[in-house]
Amino acid sequence: MNKRIVYVEDDAQSARLVRMILNANGYDVEVADSTEDGMRLIELHQPVLILMDINLPDIDGRQATIHLKHSAYKHIPVVAVTALAMRGDRELILAAGCDDYLPKPFNVQDLLDTVQRHLTETAEI
Repeated sequence: MNKRIVYVEDDAQSARLVRMILNANGYDVEVADSTEDGMRLIELHQPVLILMDINLPDIDGRQATIHLKHSAYKHIPVVAVTALAMRGDRELILAAGCDDYLPKPFNVQDLLDTVQRHLTETAEI
């Protein structure tokens, strides 16, 4: 099974942590520090899952997700991994097209469970 994930995250420490956790659990993770780089990696690697920060320096993660969900990549699940955790943030993020929402800080098991759930759902389609 393809276990390639693209993580769009501008915080280098968060990116390193998620990559380390997922690599240790058998996933192949490509990290982009901007939406533009993320789109390039998605096109290049055809991942089975996209982890998307919302507060990005160029195009925010909501706008990037809207774009993805109206493109050839609309079938790829997008999970928002974000510090936006105020009342209503989850709903706004899901309304933009994200398939799931994982607030930071997250616990490692929640990250692994979320990734596995989406890969299992994708494999069943």
